[in-house]
Amino acid sequence: MIHVFIVDDTRLYREGLAHSLGRHGEIAIVGTAANREESLDRIRELQPDLVLVQMAMPESLATLRTIVDTSPSVRVVAIGVTESEREVIACAEAGISGYLLRDGSLHDLVATIQSVARGETLCSPRIAATLLRRLAALATERQSWKMQAHLTPRELEIVQCIDLGLSNKEIAQRLSIEVRTVKNHVHNILEKLQVHRRGEAAARMREGRLIRNGELGPVPVRD
Repeated sequence: MIHVFIVDDTRLYREGLAHSLGRHGEIAIVGTAANREESLDRIRELQPDLVLVQMAMPESLATLRTIVDTSPSVRVVAIGVTESEREVIACAEAGISGYLLRDGSLHDLVATIQSVARGETLCSPRIAATLLRRLAALATERQSWKMQAHLTPRELEIVQCIDLGLSNKEIAQRLSIEVRTVKNHVHNILEKLQVHRRGEAAARMREGRLIRNGELGPVPVRD
């Protein structure tokens, strides 16, 4: 028996869904709620196997995240999901175990509940492609961080100066080092980041967010 809890702010839909799902022998509706606050107390009390959250209601994404955070043993299914890349990724990052698209039928929902209860997830080809693109983007970000880790503190300073548009001579003056030393650092930076131009090095570092988020702090100006 799969114990299910429903969160939907529309009473008619909430009660209708509870009645329809309750007719399936292996699904038991243990409770319902109209909002996040009400659902959290009830979920902690009832400990369902699975929670259905209606994405059309206000603060639905925040509700998903809170349920996942406060009841990690409970699997959460988002219902009424659009196929927009933004919503799909947001739901996945919130920690859902499954989803039902807006045009999904009751049969589809039952299949989703059964799948999630088995530890599986049904996924349309379009959403699978969206999630794979997100994984590829995350892999690129991790690779960028990895390349940054290979640069010395001085090299990081010089890349930041390059990003400001400074020439080798200007960098040397700012950091109180020889122009020849700057050229050597720039050569090493290009090799480590596997790029051919100074601007590409600066762009690569911005992609990794280190400079963009200001974690290096300001480059010191030395007289």
